[in-house]
Formats: sequence, structure tokens, C-alpha cells
Amino acid sequence: MTAVMQGVRVLEVAEHTFVPAASALLADWGAEVIKIEHVERGDAMRGLASSGIAVMGKDVHVLLEHSNRGKKSLGLDLTSEEGLDVLYRLAATCDVFLTNKLPSVRTKLKIDVEEIRAANPDIIYVRGTGQGERGPDADKGSYDSLAYWCRAGVAMGQKREDDEFPPPPPAPAFGDSIGAMTIAGGIMGALFHRERTGEATTVDVSLLSVGIWSMGAALALSLQLGMPWAPPPRDAPPGNPLVNTYQTSDGRFISLTCLQPGRYWAEACEVLGIPEAATDPRFAEVLDLMENKVEATELVKQAFLSRTADEWRERLDSFSGQWAMVQDTIEVVSDPQTVANGYVSDCATSEGTPFQLATAPVQYDEQPAQALRAPEFNEHGDAILEALGLDWDTIVDLKVRGVVA
Repeated sequence: MTAVMQGVRVLEVAEHTFVPAASALLADWGAEVIKIEHVERGDAMRGLASSGIAVMGKDVHVLLEHSNRGKKSLGLDLTSEEGLDVLYRLAATCDVFLTNKLPSVRTKLKIDVEEIRAANPDIIYVRGTGQGERGPDADKGSYDSLAYWCRAGVAMGQKREDDEFPPPPPAPAFGDSIGAMTIAGGIMGALFHRERTGEATTVDVSLLSVGIWSMGAALALSLQLGMPWAPPPRDAPPGNPLVNTYQTSDGRFISLTCLQPGRYWAEACEVLGIPEAATDPRFAEVLDLMENKVEATELVKQAFLSRTADEWRERLDSFSGQWAMVQDTIEVVSDPQTVANGYVSDCATSEGTPFQLATAPVQYDEQPAQALRAPEFNEHGDAILEALGLDWDTIVDLKVRGVVA
């Protein structure tokens, strides 16, 4: 893959997933990312034992790997003058400074825009926040399950009237990972702008803004119609019979999304083994089909119930309409399209323990990015300090005094 970010140096002061995953994407694309970690405990993610749905394996902290692959790690005490001096000296060598610290924390640590730009006027300063940089909640922390999922309307957009509670997010770091891609794109835009104009910009992305953007089409419709977005009731009459999810005889599900039912109806009937429905006067024209959509949907439903998922895979393979098997996270890894396009990467820890990660969703020159492992805590600390010109006696002294790990 063309390393489009090669030569770009990123300095990260961030924890958990939302912001760190952004620089992990940049690392996938060739950037050098220096991760500053708490001098004693490291990134708070290192101590996270559970994703909320399952206890992680003992050998590989896959959530840490997802958001920190390909980086260099330095344990540094930012509350000390010596630690700050190291940070500023690093900032002077970097193109991007990336943080998820709250405004009050940035001020306290002296790592806000003014301080970092004093060390490097040309650096791009990037802030990832929960609710945005301005407003009454700017200095309040959050998580994707709150700002992205709940506050942005995503959760209520999934709740039906008969649900007692809105559903939880479908996966750990769901909004974080989408937000990270947004931050990465924002950084690349800022780098392009600096190259063209010489101007270093400040980039802001919040989980709330990403959630609102994700719900953008629904939000626009809600405002136009004057009512909140919500899924249809479970007993709502069917719409287009070729835009629906159907169950197979072995309990699997297949989803159809043929937005032009008149175009695909006759072919679908042939594939489904109900050719007589194609010439049935009730469904002969698209207006007839939509007027009798309840009956048509029932025919399609019964057809799908007559065969297994594997049988339908074979029969639908030549169908020109749009469809997909409803897959789980294990199945998607072996999906032929996943394999052919390299959407999941084989990795290994520093001790050689194998694991797999989703690759960066953007590919250059038709090649997937190879995800590298996350660093051990302070794995590159000594080398980073030596590259700054610190001699070994100075480094040892900083270690003894707890300034560096």
C-alpha cells in the first residue's frame, strides 16, 4: 500500500479509543505516531479488563490493539516541568498534536493550543471531545455510548414503541471508531491546507457531532415532518416486498434492498421459485404490486422459509438485485469479499501471540494497510529521548525522579 502519511509525525496525548484510534489509522497509512502515556499506569485502556459484553482474552488486549496499533510509546509525567519540557521539545519536531483532554485539564497541564504552538507555530492542533469545544458542557467528559449513541438521537432512532428501553450500542467503541475515522480525515484535510497555504489550523471533532452527522438524513426528515425519527412498529404493514429481511428454513436471515420493485419483481419470482407470481394480475405492474404488497410480501416470506441459507446463497448468486446475508462478527471475517479485499489483518503481539484486527477502511492503490501491533508501555521511551538529544545520564536521572518511565 502507498504510505500516504509517510513523513508525517504525530504527537498524541490521549486515552481510551475515540482519539487514539484516529492516530492508529494515520499510523496504518505510514505516519509516525508518538503516544504519550501516564508515567506510571500508561493509557487507562491498558487497565480495562472487560468490554462490557465479554471478558477479554489474557494474552492479547485487542481493544488496546485496535486503537493503538503501529505507535511508539513514551511514559511521561506531564505534571512536572521536566516532563513538559520533553513534551514541548517533541512537539517542535511534529506535524500534529492530538489530544482528548478536557479544556480545564489542558489548561492545568499547560498543553493547550497556545503552549503547544509556542513550541511549534506550524503544528496542527487537534481536539477530540465529547460534546464540543464550546457550550455549557464543553468541560464535561463523555463516552461514545453517551454523547454519540444517546445524546445524538441514535439510540432513540432504534427504539420501537413497544421497547421498554432504547437499545445499547451494537459493539464496543462503535461511535468511537466512526469518530476516529472522522478525526483522521480532518487531520489529513488540515495537512493539505497547511501545505497549500502555510497556515496551521485547529481541528475539532466531538462524539456528539459525529452522532448528529450519522443521523443527518433522519434529522433532516424529522425536522421537515415535525416528528422524531423512530423505526416503524413491529406490526407495521410491509412496504416494498423486495426491501425487507426474511428468515430461511434454518433460522438464518437474508436482507433484500431492491429499491425498484418493478424492475426486479419478475426475476426475483423466478429465483424464489414462484414464477407464477410474476404474471399474477395483482403484481403485474409496479402500482399493482405496491397496492397488493401485503400479499406479495407473504409470498416472498414463504418462499424464503422453504430453503436453507446455503441454498439461498447459491440461488441468489446470479440475481441482479441487491441482497445480503445477515452475518455475525465471526462470519464476516471469512466472507469472500472480506478476504479478497484484505479487510481483516493478521497481527501478532511482541511475544508472537496471533490475533486479528479490522484494517483501515480506506485503501490506496488497491492495497490494504497492514495493521501493526500496539506498543508495550514505554516500549520506545529511551529511543525517543535519545533522538531528542538527551544523553543516557540525563535519561537515567529523569527515570529516577519519575519524570519518564
